[in-house]
Amino acid sequence: MIRSTRTPRTGTTGIGGRKTSVARVLLQPGTGNIIVDGIPMEDRFPRLAWQNLITLPLRVTNTQRSYNVLAKVAGGGISGQAGAIAHGIARALTKIDEEHRRTLRQAGLMTRDPRAKERKKPGLKRARKAPQYTKR
Repeated sequence: MIRSTRTPRTGTTGIGGRKTSVARVLLQPGTGNIIVDGIPMEDRFPRLAWQNLITLPLRVTNTQRSYNVLAKVAGGGISGQAGAIAHGIARALTKIDEEHRRTLRQAGLMTRDPRAKERKKPGLKRARKAPQYTKR
């Protein structure tokens, strides 16, 4: 019989999405460390705007120093990944305590942002840019 050497990770999970990014988030009681794909958040997301977006659900609910966050993220770009992690953290926080749902919804963190890149249309150069009109 083969046994896994990994220790089981206990905690509350949440799945978040943004554009084409999907994040699986695990919240564990802890000191507030945020690890994304095995890398500390500050190294993985160097811009302060991305870091603020990721920590927004924890700041809104005053649980910054209460949970450690482990996130696996795939697809999309770095900005979409940050949004997906924030969405996943918000969903996990509502599983922990249903009281957080109202404050997270008011902050706009419970709804998946439906905006995505518009597809290119035939006869146009991009989604909406048409070739220049020439009169003569």
